[in-house]
Amino acid sequence: MSEHAILALGSIIMAGLTMALGAIGAAYGESRVGAASMDALARQPDEAGSITRNQFVALAMVESTAIFCLVIALVLLF
Repeated sequence: MSEHAILALGSIIMAGLTMALGAIGAAYGESRVGAASMDALARQPDEAGSITRNQFVALAMVESTAIFCLVIALVLLF
């Protein structure tokens, strides 16, 4: 194999690992946010608007990790 082929293979493997680990981390984080917000809603149903708003902000912050991993994977591929 030439050096170019080895570099391309390494880039493809690392892009796959980046997306896999980034997606696993984001999914775990989103599940924790969802569970915590459902627990908070069960405890304080009167604060549903505030809890839901904070949940969406937290989900956006957690999802940004997966988006950053996608950008890094695309940089590795192209």
